[in-house]
Amino acid sequence: MVALSALVLVAGAGLGLTTLDLATAHAEALLLVDVESGKVISEQNSTYPWHPASVTKLMTTYVTLKAVRDHRTDLDSVLTVSPNAVAQNPFKMGFKVGTGVTVDNALKMLLVHSPNDIAVVLAEGVSGSVEKFAEEMNAEAHNLGMTQTNYVNPNGLPADEQVTSARDLAILARALIREFPEYDYYWHIASIRLGKRVYRNTNRLIDAYVGADGMKTGFICASGFNLVATATRGGKRLIAVVLGAKSSTNRAVKAAQLFERGFGTDPRDWMMPPPVTVDALEPVAATPPDLREEVCEHRRRHRAAKDDNEGGEAGTAPAGARNNFGERHVSPPSGRRGASLLTSGLAAGIPPVEVYTGPVRNDTSGPPAAAAAKPLAIAARSPASKRLSPLRRHAADIEASPGRKAAHRAHGGRSVRRSSPQGSPERSRRLDLRLSRRAR
Repeated sequence: MVALSALVLVAGAGLGLTTLDLATAHAEALLLVDVESGKVISEQNSTYPWHPASVTKLMTTYVTLKAVRDHRTDLDSVLTVSPNAVAQNPFKMGFKVGTGVTVDNALKMLLVHSPNDIAVVLAEGVSGSVEKFAEEMNAEAHNLGMTQTNYVNPNGLPADEQVTSARDLAILARALIREFPEYDYYWHIASIRLGKRVYRNTNRLIDAYVGADGMKTGFICASGFNLVATATRGGKRLIAVVLGAKSSTNRAVKAAQLFERGFGTDPRDWMMPPPVTVDALEPVAATPPDLREEVCEHRRRHRAAKDDNEGGEAGTAPAGARNNFGERHVSPPSGRRGASLLTSGLAAGIPPVEVYTGPVRNDTSGPPAAAAAKPLAIAARSPASKRLSPLRRHAADIEASPGRKAAHRAHGGRSVRRSSPQGSPERSRRLDLRLSRRAR
């Protein structure tokens, strides 16, 4: 019934009948598109207007990369943090006024950690002001055929006039991939390191779904949890858009379910109408949904929750929560459901990408040549890098050495005593005793 209502609404919009109310639609939008052909594989409410939140930064990236291509700036250009950038709400890097950041490092920070101050740094550095940059964003959206999109800021912080749709976001993601293949590296990075601090990508699919290779998350209370994601398997690359999910985990699961359908063979596909291209989807004239009550208000009954993008990633709606249209959130058709589609540690073992303030350093600037040539260049902190206690380290050494493991068993769970440069025989004896007791 809901799907039929959505079709009727789309048809009405196509005839230009009236501005529509979203009350009969689910409070989420889903879309799956093939990158090469632009054909729509699956969609639900994909042409309803939505607040983009931090996925706005994909257009910020697009305008910046186009400025680089047009030689208005370059990756080594140093941009200055302004008072306006410092005044932005969290998430942000928190640099002081006057700090210099290269375009290259700013893009890495933007697409991994999603800092709102860095979006303003890029906007002011490229166009001179946020207002002029927003004009460029809107001009590019128009050129790309993003007919439902309007921008007033480069970071996606709450604004009634900041609007897009799943359709338009898929068009933008496809343009980024096809127009800037040499910069594909930027949305693959799974973590960055600034000094001693490591920032992991807000897009958990990079580390949790086989084949995931980008792009950007977003969250404000009004929009719910948004995600534009890409994945590649067997030479086939897909774009999944999820808008209005009830939590960061929920949006990752829904994107994974969409990918599973796109990469697999669904026996129900024969029931679907012939595929259309994403730009041929008919926009719906409607008011963007406001999910503030469902996504954030329940948190405020227990603790304060700020209305800033990405800042509420840890908060989720109650299980089985209903949206403000009285409908339950639903998952797209898939042979596998839920968090079982997700794993962890896929990016483990690859060191974070170094970022820094100040002018370019010749040994770390820009995407490495090897990374630019590979379809996936992700980074994350390895679980092995965590500091182990002496007991766990000793146990790991035994497990890793067949000879020591056999000796450990031969001595009734006690290791052969030996001295080493890293510890005394007495310390080794105590560790062996503790291991023996724990094994029993």
